[in-house]
Amino acid sequence: MISVAKARTIALSMPEADERAHHGHPDFRVRNKIFATLWPADHKAVVMISVADQTALLQMHPKAFSLNAWSHHGATNVHLKHVSAAQFRDLVRTAWCKVAPKTLVKASGLLPSR
Repeated sequence: MISVAKARTIALSMPEADERAHHGHPDFRVRNKIFATLWPADHKAVVMISVADQTALLQMHPKAFSLNAWSHHGATNVHLKHVSAAQFRDLVRTAWCKVAPKTLVKASGLLPSR
């Protein structure tokens, strides 16, 4: 289980990440592109990952992950009470790498885990 506060800390730990608001929920961006959002009242996050990764996660851990209206773009619900901090960190890194400019990804030394 991961807390909303810890999820926020992990998202903000990504290079050049900043927190803003998206439809009334905190979001996390790199160079104005959203890679994750938090839904504190629902104790969930949404990460932007590939549809292939999303499909695999849904099959492996249906309690931890679910779909939403933007899932056809890779937006994947993460139910924070069913994932560890390490798992969430991995997902956030993958989401950040997906939306960050490739030159920034390369300069950061971070590689997508998926």
